[in-house]
Amino acid sequence: MTETVCVAVPRKGRPLEAVLERLASGAGVHALADDVSSTLRYEKAVTKGSQQPDRDVYERLADYSDLDDPTAPEYTLLRDDRDGKPRRIVFDSVTIETDDVDVRLVGREEPFRSLRTHEFALGFDSADLVLEEVVSLRPEGLDSLADVNARIDPRESDVRVVTGLGDTVYHTLMAKPELLPAGAELDREFVTSYEGDLCISPRYERLVEAVLGTDALENLEFTYPSADDAEEEAAIADAGLGVYLTVTGSTARDYGLVLGEHLFPSETVLMENPTEADGPTGLVKELLTEQELETALQV
Repeated sequence: MTETVCVAVPRKGRPLEAVLERLASGAGVHALADDVSSTLRYEKAVTKGSQQPDRDVYERLADYSDLDDPTAPEYTLLRDDRDGKPRRIVFDSVTIETDDVDVRLVGREEPFRSLRTHEFALGFDSADLVLEEVVSLRPEGLDSLADVNARIDPRESDVRVVTGLGDTVYHTLMAKPELLPAGAELDREFVTSYEGDLCISPRYERLVEAVLGTDALENLEFTYPSADDAEEEAAIADAGLGVYLTVTGSTARDYGLVLGEHLFPSETVLMENPTEADGPTGLVKELLTEQELETALQV
């Protein structure tokens, strides 16, 4: 009988799509990956009010989950955190059969924490969460996934990052141009010498501390977007200097901001709890990492 290895994954969003894309290439399940991704995008649109379904949520849920097919994806209902707390259909699980081992993706609200509590040997989550929870703060900052494992206190967690999936957006420095002296670069060195406010999202405070390093923060005061700020970039423009996630930076430029150094990649990562790993786990890890990436790490 083929062994089944359970892998914790997010229930929705960009990280789950990155996992499905990796498995589509590694295990040849392109149709399955497309089906799950398109279903969840549609359900997100329903939750946001941009799609008006002709069936209620329970009818759609029953239609999506084929309980007679053991390899079909299953979905479940959660309360969304948007206004009104609407029900939202999210990913629950699916089993993917391969020649050597079956991979069962299991949806979790917080996959990283599921590995920390030893429920899984393998899982996917955002690299941001690792920095926010277990990476130690030091005087010097870090700027790549390759630095992360060395910063995880073994007394805090057994989990280690294996590789990134390449679905990268960046925590990027942004500033009003008049803040920069002539010829100065908007980079870590500038931040270290700067005195004043640094606008960030409240949830990223510890991440920014880890990325910039505590020495760079000695003369900085964190400020945060207010409830009146429609965009984080607007709050950064008011503060003069800030850090926020960006892909193209078009919104930042709309507010008169210049983009500086990419401080750290916000990326979905494969993680392992080595204390729970066994032979079949190694086969799955090989399947998930056989496409070489520049972000591959050693654990």
